[in-house]
Amino acid sequence: MSAKRDLLIMLTRRTFHHTEPGINTPGNKVADARSAYQAETDPACKRVNAAMLAGALFNRATDIFTSIVNLESKGISVTHDNELMRECSACFEEALELGKQVRHPSGHEGIDELWGEPFKVFTRSIAGYYESRYVKIAQTMGAIDNISGRIIEVFSSMPAFHGIGATVLSFARAGRIECEMMKSDPDFFLNWPEFVTLKEQIREFEPVPPTGLSALAGAQLQRGCRLLYDGADLISYMAGVRVPMPKSTREYLQALDDFEVDCLGVGLKSVSA
Repeated sequence: MSAKRDLLIMLTRRTFHHTEPGINTPGNKVADARSAYQAETDPACKRVNAAMLAGALFNRATDIFTSIVNLESKGISVTHDNELMRECSACFEEALELGKQVRHPSGHEGIDELWGEPFKVFTRSIAGYYESRYVKIAQTMGAIDNISGRIIEVFSSMPAFHGIGATVLSFARAGRIECEMMKSDPDFFLNWPEFVTLKEQIREFEPVPPTGLSALAGAQLQRGCRLLYDGADLISYMAGVRVPMPKSTREYLQALDDFEVDCLGVGLKSVSA
């Protein structure tokens, strides 16, 4: 139980670190958060209130579980059908449902898979939790490969963006490593600076305009730079939360497809592409 408690506390901190600000509501404020959520009528504000209530329930569940472990350390057994245990489970379940309203700090999308990790610790064995965690990390690494591969495919066929493909490839490799590396790992001090530096190189990249560039083609070059920045951000977000972001990935890949078609129309793609 104490090992579960420690893991739960760590995951609670990590979850709030990777979600929108202002929702780390103390567990003793559940009633206030619920009243505000129920009273709110504006849909946008109600979503934020839902996230704040989810945070309060999350913290309350963690507080209760910590108390249960403390009781057991004093020789007081708490069974699974005990009122405290039932209340803890109910808080986690409601927080998980409301967690669908919680967004990543970037505002990209909800990341309820990350939000559900502490609940998995509560309901599963520690070994079972880590097994599911490794699956999510593998899926995240696959998503990073998918995004970076498509970026390279689109931009490598455009002479104006010559050389960016190699940087994106290296950045994706560093991102995959970041997905599975703990900050306590000595290699973190090698990989993290490389990861940050490669992202900076992508953001600082300047395309070389072809001779006789039209105004429309120039606008597409700027659009391409923004897509590179967005892609680097998305890979960075996923490497940080270590869960796939499928909605954001679909939208980004669609934006790349649209960009590729438009570049064909203004002659930015090479003849061999």
